[in-house]
Amino acid sequence: MKMKLLWVALSAALLSAQPGIASGLKGKVVQEPLYTVSPLLVKKGVDSTYPSVAGDFMVFSTTAGDRYRVERVSKHSPASASRMLKTMKIHEAIRFGTAVSDGSVGYVSNRTGTISAWMWLGNGESHAAIGHMGGFSGNLASHHLNGSLDGKVWCYDTSLQKKRLNTMLNEFASNAKDELIGQLWRTYDSDSYRYKQGYRATESGKKNDFSAPVLYVFNRETSQLNMIPNAYDGTVSADGRKVVFVRETNGNYDLWMQTVDGRELTQLTDSKYGDFEPQFSPDGNKLLFVSNRDYEGSVTKSSIYMMDLKSYQITRLTNAKGAVDGGPAWLDESTVVFHSNRDLKKPQSKVDSDWNIWQLKLNK
Repeated sequence: MKMKLLWVALSAALLSAQPGIASGLKGKVVQEPLYTVSPLLVKKGVDSTYPSVAGDFMVFSTTAGDRYRVERVSKHSPASASRMLKTMKIHEAIRFGTAVSDGSVGYVSNRTGTISAWMWLGNGESHAAIGHMGGFSGNLASHHLNGSLDGKVWCYDTSLQKKRLNTMLNEFASNAKDELIGQLWRTYDSDSYRYKQGYRATESGKKNDFSAPVLYVFNRETSQLNMIPNAYDGTVSADGRKVVFVRETNGNYDLWMQTVDGRELTQLTDSKYGDFEPQFSPDGNKLLFVSNRDYEGSVTKSSIYMMDLKSYQITRLTNAKGAVDGGPAWLDESTVVFHSNRDLKKPQSKVDSDWNIWQLKLNK
């Protein structure tokens, strides 16, 4: 299938790319033995979601009532003392925390009046801007922040649809319903972005009334800001050379990968249902992601999967009954962390209204 990817570099000419399909894309799912999970971080009265790990640090987002914050802890002892990013004004929301190897923390805030991406430099009170001044003029709402381990290359997404963009800006600091806190992939799905009693399955053929979002990739060393159309929820490889993102086509969500400079576009998954929230391993050889492929596209059920980027083999890692497992990250080469609404006492069979950080060991 021939397709074109329009890669817009704000300081360069338009380029087109010819995508490829990962060799053996279909039929590569392997039903390996699933892994035992255990709670890693439980904060009473606080929802903890989207762990991010780099160097000796783990960063995660917290929600308590109408308060959005980002915390940094030691990945070796996450329940010990933490550093919470300080707010600078009343009603400020700090979201989308991302760890950097040297202890810096990427995040998104509304402190300047609009939504913009920043990086706290890890010590003292200095904060560096991530992106161009467009973030201060109110014409984008940075979501799903992610970066390379050294903090030099970043990506975030937004909507170019005016009505949807205005809603995202207004809801950035508003109190979210419990299930939405741990399912940020729903941001650009018109049937799923608001809490309600029932949702249509994320499968091929479902209509989406929202226009496709765009993914920005920013290089802090060169100050170049690139844009990838119909892409969001991106993850940057540790070396800053590749990006994997989510693309919706005809109601179905799949994972795509390309080099940051716009070449070598490859479709990684081709499920009938939804694949979301990718995360590179530190060595770049594996990819964690979230999917509802084994729940017939159910919006409120998902598991963690792992793809080998050399063989494209996919292994299912979790399978709790009725739970949402999301936001996976690599604590180390053999430990995966993620958030879930599993019940602490019966994690395989029951769910709770709270979100906590869980872990699983790949080496049994």
